[in-house]
Amino acid sequence: MKTGFHWKKKLCSFLFTALLATAVLGGCADGTGESSGDDSSKESMTESGASVSEEVQNGSDHGNSVVVGIQQDIDSLDPHKATAAGTKEILFNIFEGLVKPDENGNLICAVASDYTISEDGLVYTFILRDNVKFHNGNVVTAEDVKYSLERVSGLLDGTPLMSTMSTIQAVDIIDEKTVQVTVGSANTELIYSFVAAIIPAGSGEEAAAEPVGTGPFSYVSYTPQEGIVVEKNPEYWQEGLPYLDQVTFKIVNSPDTALLELQGGSIDIYAYLTDSQAQALQDTFQVIASPSNVVQALFLNNAVEPLNDVRVRQAILYALDKDAVNDFVGGGNGALISSAMLPTLQDYYVDLNDVYGTGANVEKAKELLTDAGFPDGFDLEIAIPSNYEFHMQTGEVVVEHLKAVGINATIQAVEWNTWLDEIYNGRQYQATISGITCDMTPGYLLNRFQTDSKKNFINFQSEEYDEIYQKAQETLDLKEKAEYYAQLQQILVDQAGTAFLQVPANTTAISKKLEGYRFYPIYVQDMSTVRFVED
Repeated sequence: MKTGFHWKKKLCSFLFTALLATAVLGGCADGTGESSGDDSSKESMTESGASVSEEVQNGSDHGNSVVVGIQQDIDSLDPHKATAAGTKEILFNIFEGLVKPDENGNLICAVASDYTISEDGLVYTFILRDNVKFHNGNVVTAEDVKYSLERVSGLLDGTPLMSTMSTIQAVDIIDEKTVQVTVGSANTELIYSFVAAIIPAGSGEEAAAEPVGTGPFSYVSYTPQEGIVVEKNPEYWQEGLPYLDQVTFKIVNSPDTALLELQGGSIDIYAYLTDSQAQALQDTFQVIASPSNVVQALFLNNAVEPLNDVRVRQAILYALDKDAVNDFVGGGNGALISSAMLPTLQDYYVDLNDVYGTGANVEKAKELLTDAGFPDGFDLEIAIPSNYEFHMQTGEVVVEHLKAVGINATIQAVEWNTWLDEIYNGRQYQATISGITCDMTPGYLLNRFQTDSKKNFINFQSEEYDEIYQKAQETLDLKEKAEYYAQLQQILVDQAGTAFLQVPANTTAISKKLEGYRFYPIYVQDMSTVRFVED
């Protein structure tokens, strides 16, 4: 059943072609999503940053505070070490990189006012924005940028905190406003990694204890299992923002509790509603759905028996009815997928749903199980983070599909921190239902399936995959890159590395007293433009 809430469609809009066509120009997009290629637009960017939209300019007076309900505790306040998507959606408000994404998927300048990329793609030159200040009042310097990039790339201690930045070979200060970055190999997607947070030079581990960034909100306090409080940055470089004085991100582990708190008025905003929650709230809240960047899947640990047999994994894929999952959990608003690639990445997505079908093929599943030596099926434990009702409901449907082909599947509900420690990091599991997110590039989604990737928690192994992925990163030819990414998706499907289900709609409840909430093609909650409706 379809819900009656509004569908607000946003597509990722990538600048790869522009990056290559204007390699020696580079530059940022302004606040409207247009390229700042001419001198006049660059001057405007330098003086005032990305322009506040007309919608924002016409909003109500500044002030007040809101409470945003979130589904999980944060894993680190250090922006370079945080891995959980739920953490990054909060830190987006505190920290900024040299560039940052806007709600259209374009890059805009943040700490940098402009940048250029050399013709060979090996040298990035960033011009720092005038008078950008940290929350401690200090102006951001070239030394701060150098330190931040060296830290995240591993140049400081040999341990990259961001794998894509490990290609950086040197960070040089040209003058007090110019930083030059030299990389070992050209990569058309690398510019998106410069969203890495700029932090004060030498802050090191203090970055987690006392977070200091340049974002629209500054850190106030954090209480484990309760939440994090941020307050308005009065010296934010983007004039007029933010509107709110304070934002509290409140951890609400129980979906039932979240619904009650929304209805009771103690939470103003809550994202990733199930279809049933959306139905219950649509008369009293603004309930808006937008495409998300979350890939939901039944992740299979390829290293444990019997899931180390490709025939068993293929049987599971044939057993699943993805149409039923989408209809039951998301009201039919999700997009069915066959691999980790997002449909919004239109230049790279390949629809391979016809390989296993989107409905259940019980006969084929049983045939494969018999061939693999499991004519009577086997026991399968599916671990699911209990704080995510969307995944728990998906699990209920998946269990029934698997039982229909003889697989005795059961659900193990685990706390989020346990899931993160034992399953994602420890890889101690058979199967799990959760989501992975995209940070604007196709390479980000597909790099986690390389054999040696720290993010490869399904233990997928394919020499062919590793070789093709490397070729995709090295080529500057966009057509060639798309072909490589298509091959990677085919390998994931053929090897049944995992059972990809859907990209669920991001269905969000927003208090009717608020306006200015923006949906992003990445997993963030930008609170800078949220304000109260005028009486």
